Amino acid sequence: MQRSSPSRGFTLLELLVVMVIIGLLAAYVGPKYFGQIGKSEVKTTRAQIVGLEKALEQYRMDVGSYPSTEQGLAALQARPSGLAKWEGPYLTKALPSDPWGHAYVYKSPGEHGDFDLSSLGRDGRAGGDGLDADITNW
Repeated sequence: MQRSSPSRGFTLLELLVVMVIIGLLAAYVGPKYFGQIGKSEVKTTRAQIVGLEKALEQYRMDVGSYPSTEQGLAALQARPSGLAKWEGPYLTKALPSDPWGHAYVYKSPGEHGDFDLSSLGRDGRAGGDGLDADITNW
């Protein structure tokens, strides 16, 4: 005859204590984690703006001027009509959207320089604070 050993398990109270501890950790770590995601989107936007500025500079060196507002950033990908000196495409990949899925705003001549390049932030509207603030090249 074999003796069966008594089965050991966790009590309901022990499981509840563990669940409360996990919940408290999630409540503490969650906001910090999601705050970092927002900061990384802003850093990505700044890096994309710098990349677009470099492509625009290369365009200017080849053509002699920046694309007009009407031509927009699409002139970095496809030859605008009537340009013989265009040596593009000036971007190796498709024209990027900002991390929130909005198109970059390009204006040439700009109010702050030869051209203005900006992202409208998370909310997609001009102005704003925090993650909703505009990110610009000036």
